[in-house]
Amino acid sequence: MNNFSQLMEQAQQMQAKLLEAQNKLSELELVGSSGGGMVTVVITGKGDMKRVTVDPKLLSPDDADVIGDLVVAAFNDAKSKLEAKLAEQMGGLLPPGMKMPFFHR
Repeated sequence: MNNFSQLMEQAQQMQAKLLEAQNKLSELELVGSSGGGMVTVVITGKGDMKRVTVDPKLLSPDDADVIGDLVVAAFNDAKSKLEAKLAEQMGGLLPPGMKMPFFHR
């Protein structure tokens, strides 16, 4: 029975560490960019888009499709950075082979 108590205690400690790491990550802001920095997107550690900045040089009606593509590319760049940060911070907390799901609300 003692082994079970130890196992439960370890599980509670791991859960506390994961919650702490998740709280730290939720405070992060990551910046993705595309088009040589002409479009930037800021996302939170939870993956929510917070801000989009478009260089005024792109603001031409003829470039509407290009701007949309660049916003998507900038968001994907920021999301990739978030996923790398998640893997870096959570990797040591999870048992081998277990992956942390992307944070959603």
